[in-house]
Amino acid sequence: MPPTPESIQEEPGAVPTVAGTPMSEAIFRAARVHRMVASNLLRETGLYPGQELLMMQLWEHGEQRQADLIKTLGLDPSTITKMLQRLEQSGFVTRKPSHQDRRAVIVSTTRAGYALRDRVQQAWRELETITADGFTDDEYDQTMRFLARIEANLISTPPTARDNSTENPPHPH
Repeated sequence: MPPTPESIQEEPGAVPTVAGTPMSEAIFRAARVHRMVASNLLRETGLYPGQELLMMQLWEHGEQRQADLIKTLGLDPSTITKMLQRLEQSGFVTRKPSHQDRRAVIVSTTRAGYALRDRVQQAWRELETITADGFTDDEYDQTMRFLARIEANLISTPPTARDNSTENPPHPH
């Protein structure tokens, strides 16, 4: 059953919530704050969150077709196109038609793009340190298993395939 206006709870400045969805709300809040911290750490590089993932892909695997970046990063084509336009305007990547297939666009990292690599990797190491602060080794390992399980759950069943019946209600905790 879809949420009703009465089931949506809001506080000023808070994320709107739906009663009975604490795990989804917690994941959303954690992801939002994680992205904000990543943005702050990446600020000096001139990259926005998400752009560094594209750059990491290019650093690790070299020049690639734009279509392959879309597939690998799991983003829609318009998002990748906008991201690449910004990165190209900043001088971090170049795009050119493929010699084998003129319809394909090949994306390459520039020297300026390669120069960001160490700073981006350092920002991600710092983000990892901040994110895992205070965890014991066992808690860290357990959290990683939980996150992998959540990801597997979300990947294995598309949201459109789930029904909103009460046959399998969420676990209230």
